[in-house]
Amino acid sequence: MDYEYAPLRLPSNVDRLTAAAQLAIRAEFSGWELARVQLFPDGTRRVMLRRLVQGPAQPGLSY
Repeated sequence: MDYEYAPLRLPSNVDRLTAAAQLAIRAEFSGWELARVQLFPDGTRRVMLRRLVQGPAQPGLSY
């Protein structure tokens, strides 16, 4: 399985509840899942999101 990754940096003024809500919205509507979180001493978070790479759409099919 191939994944694509998206790095995201959350500043220190974003609390944990707000960060969780942002990540939940990305997961629900864009198909991202949490791959890794790093918390730095200054309070910033580096988040790595991933999702399966979608193959090319087949011609003649509509979604």
